[in-house]
Formats: sequence, C-alpha cells, structure tokens
Amino acid sequence: MVKLQIGFDDTDSPKGGCTTHIAALLVEKLSLMGVSFLDYPNLIRLNPNVPWKTRGNGALCLRIECPEDTVDRIKETTIDAIETNAKLSYSGTDPGVVFLFEDIPQKIKDFAKKAEQRIVKMEESLRLVKEFDVEAAGFKKGRGIIGGLAAIGEDLSGDHTFEFISYRMPENCGEPRRVQASSVKMMDANSPLTFKNIDTETGRILITPRGPDPILCGIRGETPEAVRQAYGMLVFEEPVERWMIFRTNQGTDAHLRKVSVVGEIKPYNPVVAQGRVSKEPRVIQGGHVIFSIKDETGEVDCAAYEPTGGLCRTSRKLIAGDIVKVFGGVRPSSSEHQLTINLEKMRIQKLASKTSFVNPSCPECGRRMKSMGKNQGFRCDKCGFRSSQLKKLEVNEERGLETGLYITSPRSQRHLTKPQCRYGKEKIGAPKEMIENWHYP
Repeated sequence: MVKLQIGFDDTDSPKGGCTTHIAALLVEKLSLMGVSFLDYPNLIRLNPNVPWKTRGNGALCLRIECPEDTVDRIKETTIDAIETNAKLSYSGTDPGVVFLFEDIPQKIKDFAKKAEQRIVKMEESLRLVKEFDVEAAGFKKGRGIIGGLAAIGEDLSGDHTFEFISYRMPENCGEPRRVQASSVKMMDANSPLTFKNIDTETGRILITPRGPDPILCGIRGETPEAVRQAYGMLVFEEPVERWMIFRTNQGTDAHLRKVSVVGEIKPYNPVVAQGRVSKEPRVIQGGHVIFSIKDETGEVDCAAYEPTGGLCRTSRKLIAGDIVKVFGGVRPSSSEHQLTINLEKMRIQKLASKTSFVNPSCPECGRRMKSMGKNQGFRCDKCGFRSSQLKKLEVNEERGLETGLYITSPRSQRHLTKPQCRYGKEKIGAPKEMIENWHYP
C-alpha cells in the first residue's frame, strides 16, 4: 500500500461547475477501486482577495492509501474526471492537479500558508514541484497547480471545521433551489454546533448559494456528526444527486496575517493591522462608511460596507483618537481612493474622550442658562439671573460605543471569516477516525 495525496483546483467558471463536485465524483470512483481514505476530503479556501478567483477560491485535496498497482489507474481516473467536468471553454478556467507520494515537506506547508494569505506565482509552485519530485498536470495555463499544491500543503493540523455539501441533479442547475425555508430555520434553532445558516439581521437563508453551480446546500459546523444530523432536518423539494462531508479551513480566519505596522500593508493581502483613527468616518453613497487609521509608518483607509450590518453602524461612531485593530482584505489604491482595508471585523481597543461645551446652570434656580451673545454672559429665563463671569462647561459625551470585537453580518462574511460563535471552539489535529456514511453514493 502507498500513501497518495491528490490536490486540484481551478475547474469552475462564473457560469457553472464546482471543484467540490468533482471531488465528490472522484470519491465515488475511487471508493470502487479499493482505496482507503485517510481523511475527509479537504476543502481549502485560499486568499479570497486574489483578483482572478472565480467565487470562493477553494482548492481540494484527497488523502488516500491504495495498492501500488492501482496508482496509474487512480491518476488516470483523476485527470479524466477533471478534463470531463471542468469548464474548459471558459477563458479563465485553467485546471491543475498535483500528486504527492510522501509526507508533506515543510516548504510545501509554508507555500500553502502563503497561498492562504498572500499572492503566489506559478513559478514558485513549479519550483517546488521540481524540487520534491511532485507529479503535476495542467490544462491550458495550468494555474490550478498553485491551488492543488497549496491544498496538499494545508494539512489542517490547526483549527478546522466541517461542511456537508449536497448536489443537484444536472437538469436543475440554474433554477432556483428548492429547500423549504421553514426547515432551515428549524434546523438552525436545533443545531448549536453549526453556523452561518441564516443571516441574523435579515433572516436570509445562507446555506443555499444563488449561482448556477451544482451545489444544493452547504451546512457548516464543528463536527461531522453535527453537520450530517443538521442535514437530516432539512426538507427538500427537489431530488439530491449526491452529498459529501468535507474537512476545511472555513470559519478559522486562516487568511488573516498580522502586520507589525501600517507601512507593511500590501494590495490583495488579508491583514490584521492596528492604528489610531486619524480621520472622522464619512458616509458615502450606498451607506458605506470610510475612515482612516495611521501609525508612525503610514495611513490606510478602512471601508465598512452597508451589508456588513452592525460593523458598518459601529464604524460610524468612531472618532479621531480611537485605537482599533482592523481585519480584512486590502484593495489597491486607484485614482479615486487610496489603499483600503475592506473590513471583515474590528476590535475597538481604546476609546478617545469626546467632549462638548454646554451653557452653565443658573446658580439661583438650577435651570440651564442662555447666552446673551458673544462675550456678553448668560441669563436665566426662569428667574432673571444674569452673569458675565460664568463660562461654558466642558462635559464628556456618552459615546454609545464599547471596546470589544465587532464582526460583519453573516450574509457578508467570507468563507474563511471566523464567526462570533466559533470563538472558544477552536480545535487542533485531524479526527482519529472518520464516521460511517460520510458520503453518498
């Protein structure tokens, strides 16, 4: 028996297709060939800010053990499944597949982390393929080799979650998904180990995508048992072609990298940065909020878009002098705006004092006095008392804001964004064993 890790990526297009669906097809085929799965299929979300991604920038890895005399047939089956199902007619679809026959070298693990957090180039992945004698095949430009190698390198030894994905019959793709909304609400209320089922602010169902891809629904959660049990609570009004449970880095903040100073921030990189609010928030068309933070090395804009809900409303209340830590992807500067962090979350660390000046109270009757004009003193309308000696009083205003962590609404969270409910539920290491019936067929 030999250990084989298969990574592949970049098979879909905006008009359809799905790399996870190809993984589900492959699991069915490989199961009939006598392979043993060493882990659930790994769904690895890479840097969500790369400009050429299709949707969620997800790559797949299958980790298996198989008889040595079946290796060639497994590779042929994999390549055939990708060639048959990838949307090769789309100009931006450039699939790649990678085969690794040994334990994961540290350099490939480092490459995977870089692919989650930064921009990596094809040349870097090809150097690693050559250095470690990895087998790789590409279609067209073969850019999927980058994601395939990264999916192998991310072994999910740190925090991870699970997703139960079911798929539609081909004839239904492109039509509205028919999952009973009331059953989703019931499932959400009775599945405390799942997350991002429903948007809490709008009530929108989040387990069903809205594009032409073959996914019927995806349920995210902390354990394979939890997501499978939750799936059993749903009522479908259309047939299900197949389903499978994935282990994934979704909901873990794996994409966010802390920078030590603002000057380190680069376009397309998801970052965690700290600074002092330097410009008062301004609301632009659409209800989006823009403010700036700075430190001794530079200044950067931060954008909280209207769909981020409470995060946007909180950003409006900031003032110059507040100290915040911001989390999000970096949009490059242009002629219309400077370098901007699109906020996914924000931690308010220290609030600045906000003061205002009010007229003094009447020393005779206690009523608030009125000004008689510039430098002319104050008078009390109630008792008639006047004074040219009294001054306006400086008072601290209530901010209506507290320190702490603020996260974008579920409807606008990226696949990788860790939701509030996951804090304290982080886990380490692969499951010791897999549950029965983790895929169908």
